[in-house]
Amino acid sequence: MATSASATTLPLRTTSAWDATQVIQFLQSAEQPLRLAVTSGDAPLEAPLVVPLWYQFVDGVFYCACPKHAKLIDLVQRSPQCGFDVSTNRMPYKGVRGQGEAQLLQEQGAATLERLIERYLKSDDSTFAQWLLSRAADEVAIALQPRWLTAWDFSARMTPS
Repeated sequence: MATSASATTLPLRTTSAWDATQVIQFLQSAEQPLRLAVTSGDAPLEAPLVVPLWYQFVDGVFYCACPKHAKLIDLVQRSPQCGFDVSTNRMPYKGVRGQGEAQLLQEQGAATLERLIERYLKSDDSTFAQWLLSRAADEVAIALQPRWLTAWDFSARMTPS
């Protein structure tokens, strides 16, 4: 997979604090997980459920992995429309959020997990990485295609004068 997205094809809102190039750079370098919001499907409230997931942003699509027996997989199958956020956890706060549609890719789960381990852990040498890889056959890839996204940046108002 290539690691770039075309700035002209990114569905960026005109109100975004950053341009498409800045959004792509942030998403490819951020070490925080993506927070995926899905509809819980639990009547009567149908409240959102937010799940943090490691991600890789490739050609305008977020790729995540999740065990196939996780509740999240059932919820995405039931309703693929979702919201997402990738943002900093320390001041000054900034990030990218939006909405899109998630697609489950059963056959790409293990390969996606391997790429995520490389991105977040930098190698597969650790005990944690080996534990994750031991479950790779049960992983499902989630491809999240943004319908729209926007960047927000509170740096100017949070930076001391």
